[in-house]
Amino acid sequence: MNHNLSPREEQNVVADVRLLEEENRRLKERLNSYSIIFERSLDAIVIFNKHGEFVDMNEAACKLFEMDKRELIGKKLSMFLELVPPDILMFQKSMLHKFGSFSDELLIKLANGKVKHIEFSIKKDAFNEYDLVIMRDISAHKALERERIIHEFLFKDVFNRAVDSIVIFDEFGRFIDVNPAFCMSLNLEKAKLLNLSFQQFIAKEYVDDFVRLLAELKEKGTAKGELSLVRLDGTVKMFELTTTSNVYSGFYMAIMRDVTERKNMEIKLQKSEERFRAIFEQAHEAILIWDDYGYILNANRAASRTFELPLNLLVRKNLLDFLDYDDEKVKRIFAEFRKKGEIRDELTFHMPNGEDKQLEFTMKKGAIDGYHLTIFRNVAERRKIERELRESEQKFRSIFDHAMNGILLWGQGYRILDVNPIACEIFQAGKEQLLHRPITEFIPEKARKHFQRLIQQSERVGEAYAEVDFSNDGKQKIIEFALKKEIIPGVGMMMLRDITERKEMELQLRKSDTLNVVGELAAGIAHEIRNPMTALKGFIQLLQGSIKEDYSMYFNVIMSELKRIESIITEFLVLAKPQAIQYQQNDICKIMQDTIDLINVQAMMHNVQIVADFAPQLPFIYCEPNQLKQVFINILKNAIEVMPKGGDITVRIRQIDGNHIRISITDQGCGIPHDKIKKLGEPFYTTKERGTGLGLMVSYKIIEEHQGKIDVESEVGVGTTFHITLPIKRVEKEDDHEA
Repeated sequence: MNHNLSPREEQNVVADVRLLEEENRRLKERLNSYSIIFERSLDAIVIFNKHGEFVDMNEAACKLFEMDKRELIGKKLSMFLELVPPDILMFQKSMLHKFGSFSDELLIKLANGKVKHIEFSIKKDAFNEYDLVIMRDISAHKALERERIIHEFLFKDVFNRAVDSIVIFDEFGRFIDVNPAFCMSLNLEKAKLLNLSFQQFIAKEYVDDFVRLLAELKEKGTAKGELSLVRLDGTVKMFELTTTSNVYSGFYMAIMRDVTERKNMEIKLQKSEERFRAIFEQAHEAILIWDDYGYILNANRAASRTFELPLNLLVRKNLLDFLDYDDEKVKRIFAEFRKKGEIRDELTFHMPNGEDKQLEFTMKKGAIDGYHLTIFRNVAERRKIERELRESEQKFRSIFDHAMNGILLWGQGYRILDVNPIACEIFQAGKEQLLHRPITEFIPEKARKHFQRLIQQSERVGEAYAEVDFSNDGKQKIIEFALKKEIIPGVGMMMLRDITERKEMELQLRKSDTLNVVGELAAGIAHEIRNPMTALKGFIQLLQGSIKEDYSMYFNVIMSELKRIESIITEFLVLAKPQAIQYQQNDICKIMQDTIDLINVQAMMHNVQIVADFAPQLPFIYCEPNQLKQVFINILKNAIEVMPKGGDITVRIRQIDGNHIRISITDQGCGIPHDKIKKLGEPFYTTKERGTGLGLMVSYKIIEEHQGKIDVESEVGVGTTFHITLPIKRVEKEDDHEA
């Protein structure tokens, strides 16, 4: 403290300091209270700088913007206002600049994409150069207000568009609001009706009924009844009405259906009942009479039966209750009816019991006292005929689809109209791929010329037949074609049959015929050759003993060739009609082992090893052992001869099922080309240089007589396997007994 001050001055200074401290304390308390208000306020409070950046905000503001305080500070308010049109923002800024404070509403879009409707109040330069903004989320309020507006709009829309009259009235019967249908019914403008009440239109005989209806309405909240109103021009309108209390601002609402026309119609019908009832009631067809709005005014008993409803319920219905009015056909029929005044057609009607009926009908506009008449006929009988036709078509389709042969129908340009599954298999294409495409696209290129000639023949004479080679990728396939130009006008038919197997059977039959011919020749030729052969062998032996010079080598060659001729004759004789053979049960493994032991010496001389692989406990089979040995020797000798450098021959015997044994003989020779395998077993066909082909032909014949078969698998450069399949039990045939 300055010591130059006088005591009084010091006292004054001390007093001023105390005053300042007291003032500072009060300011801190006020600031603290402001801080509490700031933080605990339910409204969002935000302080912005002159650039529109967040400087400070309370907890409510953080909740409003759904961001942490640290995240909000420094961000601009404009980043949340992208949904607000620029012209609105400019207007609000100008108002703030002009008046210094401003209140309005805004849409803000939060960082998480959520949109909120807020109400705000802004004070410019509230703290030096800082602006103060107080915000409140009114999204829920706006949603409720929007929902209220929508409901009110919907109510107004239904109110104004309703076909029935709707009246809002108070407890005294005074009109509060009426819809256009009610105005039309009473033929008065809305402005005039709103100054009137029910009592001014009610017929005298219905006054008491209306009083009772109001009493019931106040007591129960709802009431139903009938009311007759007299218009200002004196005409009477009859209504059925349903009233409800407190539906709109505490007022009552009445929904009234104008039944005047129906009531008048009933009266007129009663007057003419004697001349009309007989026709109307006794008619076998359903008859409905209805008004311009579709309401059924009358119906006969046949209609009751047709529409599955009692008459009293049917008469209360609308014709459109039985139809789907959103259906385009229904709309078209009624539009044409309104335009022409009459129509004949058929539609599907939905019965109350859930059944759908196809009814044929005739409509006549204004046929009876201005009302419309409709006569219905049940078209079940016609549908039955149509169903029978469909069933007939289904039968044709079943035959078409399940036929054993391929069937194809073609139209103009030989484009495929329909095709069955067998034809799809033959063409190796799906039905979708074949339809509407020319047939020639699916004929192999090498067969197209042949097929074109077939089509030309069909064009000339109306039909054609041919066999076409469909072979592909080395697999033989022969298709039989039969063409018919027109089975019905504009439609031709093609029958297709895969005859590949039949051709193979014919080939086998030709082989069998050849074998029979060879067999018949064999007996005679063999005997003719053996007689001179015997003489030759005898004279050669005599010469060999009488000639002294050393010609043994020549004699040996001659004798060797004579023996070879004799072996060929022996094989040839097997082709003749065989003698009676006694089939007995024998062990196939023992027969094969005996054969291997017999030929093993020849195999060892050619550096060939025979490997036996027999399954254990194989059943005995009915056979002739010596003939089977001859077959095994022929095949094993061939296997040895095709392996000049040696190798292994594997002999396997297995039971392949309950009725058959399979013997497989596999060599490691040069193999047989695929196209030559089919010719094996044919007379005089051989792959060996000096062979005759009789060995395999005899083997095939022996196995055939044993009711078995021989299959050959071969791969060039790898080897060949002969599969001999024999039955365990032999089936006796008539030929066996004759033999």
